Amino acid sequence: MKSYYRVMLGSRSIYAQQCLAEGFIGADFDIKQDLTDKLPEGWRIFNQEFVSIYLASHPDKTKIGAGLACGALWTVAKGIQIGDIVLCPDGSGQYLVGEVNGDYFYAPGDVLPHRRPVQWLNVSISRAALSEPLKNSAGSIGTVSSISRYSEEIEKLIGNVSAPKLISTDATVEDASAFALEAHLEEFLVENWAQTELGKEYDIYEENGEKAQQYPTDTGPLDILAISKDKKQLMVVELKKGRASDAVVGQTLRYMSFVQEMLAEKDQSVSGIIIALEDDQKIRRALSMVPSIQFYRYQISFKLVKS
Repeated sequence: MKSYYRVMLGSRSIYAQQCLAEGFIGADFDIKQDLTDKLPEGWRIFNQEFVSIYLASHPDKTKIGAGLACGALWTVAKGIQIGDIVLCPDGSGQYLVGEVNGDYFYAPGDVLPHRRPVQWLNVSISRAALSEPLKNSAGSIGTVSSISRYSEEIEKLIGNVSAPKLISTDATVEDASAFALEAHLEEFLVENWAQTELGKEYDIYEENGEKAQQYPTDTGPLDILAISKDKKQLMVVELKKGRASDAVVGQTLRYMSFVQEMLAEKDQSVSGIIIALEDDQKIRRALSMVPSIQFYRYQISFKLVKS
């Protein structure tokens, strides 16, 4: 199945026109070696080798920041598949649209040396034409982000209308409509974090322009990784997204274990939060024995204002 990504072409899109003229997308991250034979199918093996390499040349960065950087590099170099669609800001309020049509290649000495060939389409999309959820997702900070949940809207914008059914291939998802709604909620939560109750004590972890949203772990990507303002606690934030209660509790615990073992510094503790649309007795019952995870409900309000 075709996937969709927003890819930044250098800070403030400074290389967008060169990428357009030469037919590629790329990334840098100061990894100065050919990765042709260093790109496993899974990001975890890649990170095991390259996080230490990244930290050696960036001693001021943390393990979390290194993981974000290496994960983004792997996604551009390997994770994006041939046939996937990329939207790339051009710096003037427009998005270039292209189809990735080849495997990774290395361009030493050039800008964005870790590259993928792209067939740019004869169309651009104005940021003003995007729905608010897609605008938020496509405008997120970081080198690369998945925007596949907006595939139908993107195809309409580029002239290839499709209408996929509202389904989820995740066997743990019980309610596909809740899955879709809470996928949008994640973007809203990230964009409005500072105005939430959580934003009073925690910040979404961010380093070198990369936000810890959909942070990769060895059991899947966690929704949001936050850090307390005093830097003493890391917090895993998971949205229920229509999943069975037992599944989301177990997954949150697995993510917390990964963060504690792989990312936390010696003086940092790890906690978790599960967020759902409705009260959930099963989650509350399970969490009564797990004090390190809290449960939050969210509320949606809708208002018409006469103008």
